[in-house]
Amino acid sequence: MLRHAVATVRYRANKSLRDAHPEFANFRLAESVRTPVELLAHMGDLFDWAVELASGSGAWKEAVPLPWDEEIARFHASLDRFDHLLATHEPLSAPDDRLLQGPVADALTHVGQLATLRRMAGIPIKPENYFKAAIAPGNR
Repeated sequence: MLRHAVATVRYRANKSLRDAHPEFANFRLAESVRTPVELLAHMGDLFDWAVELASGSGAWKEAVPLPWDEEIARFHASLDRFDHLLATHEPLSAPDDRLLQGPVADALTHVGQLATLRRMAGIPIKPENYFKAAIAPGNR
């Protein structure tokens, strides 16, 4: 179930990232609101942290946001590392439910923020019935 939740984050994030023009990366709704590239960097940090938690460390590292395309690639690389760790079926140093309620759920919240910022920036994403979506672990 945890791998499916990670796949759901990826699917929904991809939908929010697809066809977003480069200017969207730095769209700032208000001074206290993260920009899309800042959100994406934080999401990459969350999955780096998930790997650390699952591996027994739990060290948190906050990255400086990269340029938009590089940050998208870093986000996917972070997701890939975590999904690969889950796919090995090796014992994890952190309970599945804690990984879900912490980094994975936090990332889902930020995916929703990205979708909202797209709408606010005038580039809304097309609605979709996510119940019918073809989401599966390992899909990119």
